[in-house]
Amino acid sequence: MKISGFTFLRNTSKLYYPILESIQSALPIVDEFLIALGKGDADDDSEAKISSLQSDKIKIIHTEWDLETFTGGTEYARQTDIAKTHCTGDWLLYLQGDELIHEEDYDEITTKCKQYLNNAEVDGFLFNYYHFYGDYDHYFRDHCWYPFEIRIVRNDPEIHSFADAQSFRRITDFDGKSYRKKEGTSKLNVVSLNANMYHYGWVRPPSLMRKKRMYFAKAYRGDAATKVEYEKYAEGYDYGRMDYCLKFKGTHPKVIHNKIKTLDWKDILRFSGPNVIGRPEAKHEKRKYRIIIWLERVFFGGKVLGGSQNYNLIK
Repeated sequence: MKISGFTFLRNTSKLYYPILESIQSALPIVDEFLIALGKGDADDDSEAKISSLQSDKIKIIHTEWDLETFTGGTEYARQTDIAKTHCTGDWLLYLQGDELIHEEDYDEITTKCKQYLNNAEVDGFLFNYYHFYGDYDHYFRDHCWYPFEIRIVRNDPEIHSFADAQSFRRITDFDGKSYRKKEGTSKLNVVSLNANMYHYGWVRPPSLMRKKRMYFAKAYRGDAATKVEYEKYAEGYDYGRMDYCLKFKGTHPKVIHNKIKTLDWKDILRFSGPNVIGRPEAKHEKRKYRIIIWLERVFFGGKVLGGSQNYNLIK
């Protein structure tokens, strides 16, 4: 059995993505790690940092992004697919640039991959998610943040990245462009892993969080949206009320411990006062969803109520 790791990157190093830690978290259990590395800004040093890992498993595919053709975040899905097509493994482990796996979960991942290798009914595997927010001590896992997602898929050419690369679907006769079209697609049949995905996309210095919002605005809504996004958010991004988060009581993957030590904005995080300052309310801050989240936590033991599932769970 062979496992390939894969991801896509561009400008991630200067935006505080833990790209080295992400790749390192997967290297012990993959036979190769494919990276679709897009041409970034002049000061993007992602390739130099990746090269510093000096791993023979890492293979870089140089790409060009096309945000005019692939709008609404679908360029992320296209780049994911580019990396996927270069994978040679039986199972493909997908990590976005801000996602890590824990060394404690290596055995669970490899054991299940071996167990279901010849079971054609299984298309992939589902991870539990920790969405860290503001710092490394707080996270979300509720109605407004997907609690599970597919991160391992079978090496099948009909399986494609979907929408803005959050998940995967089976797409027969794919036209190479319609990443958000559900018609003619089907959900993957997946097995749930007793393993976690550590998502650090919302842990970065406030100034860089604002910058990331601008890059995302361009990818989803074009150049015109970038200026609006810039004016919408204060210079130092406000993370809002941190007491809305859950307190993390576990351990982080070892490879990110040194990065955790560099966090230097903890003193400006708030635990009281208004929901937000200098920006619109996020979904989890709106009254309607605060009530739903309270019900989930108090009466349903944290089980997420409703929401869409982009997979068929095999019991």
